Amino acid sequence: MSQITNEVVGVVLAGGLARRMNHQDKSFLTLADKPLIDHVIGRFAPQCNTVLISSNKLNDQLQSYGFPVIKDTLEGFPGPLAGILAAMEWSEIHQPDTKWIASIAVDTPFLPKNLVAELLQSVHDDESQLACAYSAGRSHPVNGLWSMDLMAVLRLALEDEGLRKIDQWTARYKLSKTVFDFKSIDPFFNINSQDDLTQAESIIKPSLSS
Repeated sequence: MSQITNEVVGVVLAGGLARRMNHQDKSFLTLADKPLIDHVIGRFAPQCNTVLISSNKLNDQLQSYGFPVIKDTLEGFPGPLAGILAAMEWSEIHQPDTKWIASIAVDTPFLPKNLVAELLQSVHDDESQLACAYSAGRSHPVNGLWSMDLMAVLRLALEDEGLRKIDQWTARYKLSKTVFDFKSIDPFFNINSQDDLTQAESIIKPSLSS
């Protein structure tokens, strides 16, 4: 599987507007005395040959992580699909051997350390072009795997059709549903509010003290 993983570019999707958190930059919300993005990169980066950060705020703080920071190539904040498209277009230029884009939301601090390997296994088992993470009977469409072969049709859907919802686009193709079981913490618990951030603190503190 490691040979296949070298064909994967990972992208941390950090370009959301965070409307439910007063437009704060989620990347730098503090969780256990570290920016949220630190937790995500710490789990995600070892799984990919290359990691990108998708953000429309090209500031020094993001660039200090040493990963390429990419902006949407479409105007108007079209959503996470635009971040995935930007990662594909970057990869086509800078790493043309890339076969897959793995995406993870920046507000998902407990993401599985085997996320990419499991997604890859799903698409190879099912001979599909897309994979989406599932847990607790729910899909997490932002956290998935995307074939580079779909780059042109994704741009057309975003630019010509005005399509924005991930589920509407993935429904057009064969999609692998990669289920992640868990005993206590949903690995795709995401932070959309101050209450979610407080809950994440209560989850992470026992693990740090143990």
